[in-house]
Amino acid sequence: MSPFLSGVLQMLALIAALALAYRPLGDYMARVYSSDKHLRLEKWIYKAIGANPDAEMRWPAYLRGVLAFSAVSALFLYGLQRLQGSLPGSLGFVSIDPDQAFNTAASFVSNTNWQSYYGEQAMGHVVQTGGLAVQNFVSAAVGIAVAVALVRGFAGSRTGELGNFWADLVRGVVRILLPISVIGAIVLVACGTIQNFAGIHEVGQFMGGSQQWNGGAVASQEVIKELGTNGGGYFNANSAHPFENPNGFTNLFEIFLILLIPFSLTRTFGRMVGSLRQGYAILGTMATIWAGLVLLMWATEFVGHGPAFEAAGGAMEGKETRFGIGASSIFAVSTTLTSTGAVNSFHSSYTGLGGGITMLGIMLGEIAPGGVGSGLYGMLIMAIIAVFIAGLMVGRTPEYLGKKISTREIKLAACYILVTPALVLCFTAAAMALDTPVTSMTNSGAHGFSEVLYAYTSGANNNGSAFAGLNADTQWFNTTIGLAMLLGRFVPMVFVLALAGSLAEQTPVPRTAGTLRTEKPLFTGLLVGTIVIIAGLTYFPALALGPLAEGLAS
Repeated sequence: MSPFLSGVLQMLALIAALALAYRPLGDYMARVYSSDKHLRLEKWIYKAIGANPDAEMRWPAYLRGVLAFSAVSALFLYGLQRLQGSLPGSLGFVSIDPDQAFNTAASFVSNTNWQSYYGEQAMGHVVQTGGLAVQNFVSAAVGIAVAVALVRGFAGSRTGELGNFWADLVRGVVRILLPISVIGAIVLVACGTIQNFAGIHEVGQFMGGSQQWNGGAVASQEVIKELGTNGGGYFNANSAHPFENPNGFTNLFEIFLILLIPFSLTRTFGRMVGSLRQGYAILGTMATIWAGLVLLMWATEFVGHGPAFEAAGGAMEGKETRFGIGASSIFAVSTTLTSTGAVNSFHSSYTGLGGGITMLGIMLGEIAPGGVGSGLYGMLIMAIIAVFIAGLMVGRTPEYLGKKISTREIKLAACYILVTPALVLCFTAAAMALDTPVTSMTNSGAHGFSEVLYAYTSGANNNGSAFAGLNADTQWFNTTIGLAMLLGRFVPMVFVLALAGSLAEQTPVPRTAGTLRTEKPLFTGLLVGTIVIIAGLTYFPALALGPLAEGLAS
């Protein structure tokens, strides 16, 4: 079987699996966030944290809950890292330096999971399981909660109420993420992913020295790493490591986990606003961009010139032979389009244009299908922009899902889409202008610029994957990327929740003959075009200096 045909068959199998899970999971999540009943375990948690899950919140109160919980989580994770040297189960590792502890705390709390450390050489069992894995669950649940709040804003009428953050947070963990993670971890263990609390041990002698590996609760962290679109790996090689991703089946299963909730949330959205066709329109937009970038990636990685390309069947540099170009490309596109950041191949070793595609996937705003929750609310923001553009073209006041898109809503949406590009471009410019950050670059020229651009693009958009080749474990990069991750996660949430509150206060307007039909394929095409044009106009100059220059020169 040719490598290309293998990739096509794997993509078809993946689409079939996602299609089978789409309806039941999407409907289930809608019931979870619409229910007025609480499980016994949930009641215990509410009592422990002193929260009233039945108290409705307007957007400022909801936002305070998001920020307060995330701040406490960041402080806890920072403290756990700083105390690691004194904790049991540390495997002899010392405490993490302040700048790296700040970077890691910001990374995992913001659902970015950027790593400037070698996991198997820095983090013991307590920090890995009690700190990082816990944040994988709760940071993902925060993203879903904010998305659900925005959906309630569209569905609400003259109330201004968005639900209860604490109830949404707890339900997301207890009813959605935990059950799927338990099943997924069993699948991974059955397929060879390790799950233990073993210490460091030698596995053999190589070239006059010893090879050492430490064990860990890898399967349980791997599943929520992918399911929650987190991405932080137990080992530095991430999902290219056989302890995390042993074979072709686990590789496809992990891609399935990455895409499962973000795609299914479009069904949840349609169910909660009372129009499944609206959900299908959003799904169609996400799927079009995802499939389009996979095909583009295959075009860059399978087609090459020279004996090395021909002998390997394509650009195999930096890719695992057990996965091949087809599966590696699907993984690379899926992880950069979903704010996951997990990698099963070396993005820096892709062709110049292939590396640019991974970067472009992040620059689109992590909305196709995006992170858990963040992908849906990011896509709904873009839908508002698309409706506004359509309204300008026909001279009508724009409406979306029965809500008028006025000056206030457009200002909030515009602020949302400007935050991350401003962070990416300003931090990249500062790094390239100073002497010290540039010394961290392994390569010079266009590829070296791509390393820095990718790092801030990944951080500010809460992706977390690395182009590699950049030594990011410096005070400059730990601090600035940490700030980019925090600002890129929580500042947009302010605008999302403010927008949700504004929409919830409105009275829905009836549909008329002049209302734009946002459930039609025409709107899906308009939305895809809006996304591509906005990202292109924003980032094209930077892309021209990096991956485009490298790709055209090769």
